[in-house]
Amino acid sequence: MRFGLTEEQEMIVTTVRRFVETEIYPHEEQVERTGEVPAEIAGAIRAKTLELGFYACNFPESVGGAGLGHVDFALVERELGRGSMALTHFFGRPQNILMACRDDQTERYLLPAVRGEKMDALAMTEPEAGSDVRAMKCSAVRDGGDWVLNGVKHFISGADHADFFIVFVATGEDQTPRGPKKRITTFLVDRGTPGFAVRDGYRSVSHRGYRNMILEFDECRLPDGQVLGEVDGGFAVMNEWLYATRITVAAMSVGRARRCFDHALGYAAERKQFGQKIGKFQGVSFQLADMITEIDAADLLTLMAAWRLDQGLPANREIAGAKLYATEMLARVTDATLQIHGGMGLMSDLPIERFWRDARVERIWDGTSEIQRHIISRELLRPLGA
Repeated sequence: MRFGLTEEQEMIVTTVRRFVETEIYPHEEQVERTGEVPAEIAGAIRAKTLELGFYACNFPESVGGAGLGHVDFALVERELGRGSMALTHFFGRPQNILMACRDDQTERYLLPAVRGEKMDALAMTEPEAGSDVRAMKCSAVRDGGDWVLNGVKHFISGADHADFFIVFVATGEDQTPRGPKKRITTFLVDRGTPGFAVRDGYRSVSHRGYRNMILEFDECRLPDGQVLGEVDGGFAVMNEWLYATRITVAAMSVGRARRCFDHALGYAAERKQFGQKIGKFQGVSFQLADMITEIDAADLLTLMAAWRLDQGLPANREIAGAKLYATEMLARVTDATLQIHGGMGLMSDLPIERFWRDARVERIWDGTSEIQRHIISRELLRPLGA
């Protein structure tokens, strides 16, 4: 069993980390202060990523991507996790679900997204349908050969910059022994489509500058050509292309935890109290030991889940476990780092309070910790008929 990285993987880690340190870190304070990413900075990050050959690196070479495997891509996301999410957004990782594009959708959406000419945003969550996707009320009905969409989506990340949206809506209902069950269809919706509006969302304490938006559909008419995948096949599209996105959250949590830990370690080795470095006190040194152990464990869980996907092995439980453990580990590491820094940890002069704030959302989006525990326990019990 090998735990080391290949020479190519080491190159990926070194390249992306250097990019984050030189192209992302210098702009973080401005984004934190203003809550905005200036267009010229966003454009420069995208252009430099394209020059590196890493834009859309999660897509196969057949469509112009770098063709990275799941482990390789997890390493990319781990290093990007060290930087401000509002800025690394422009490093460019379009939704893999676009591989479901067919016919002219390929030229209109897939290829421009891979080339960095268009940006996408995924729209699934609604005010009354978060983890319970089947509860969505945003719907589409047939009318004169077209589809007419009505409803609201919220918490839509990246929608402020998106040129088009991948939208999941209810297109029917089946009666089952357990009650009504929504049928879901996926649509591609261009910004500016009549009846479709994008407006500002809520102010979040996590990831300033990485804004969430609200999408409103009011008699928005779309032709059949805007259906991604099959009609009523939204869950099939979702399960095939989206379930590995939890690895991204886990990997980025590991990267952010390592950056945070570096601050804690450096501070413990320099700060003096009672005539000695605070790292000499067990109250601090033992925290450091626990932190690095948990970070390493989360890293291995995440890479193992990605490896299983590369091998074509079932990985649902492993992915859920990585997402659950890594995000909860990040919460503990950021909190411990802040505690080690004392009062200064809460001051905006240091990035510690930002790491602490940003960590909170990771246990919520892409499936809450409770949902991950449900997935894990279900995978354990189902084979036993329970």
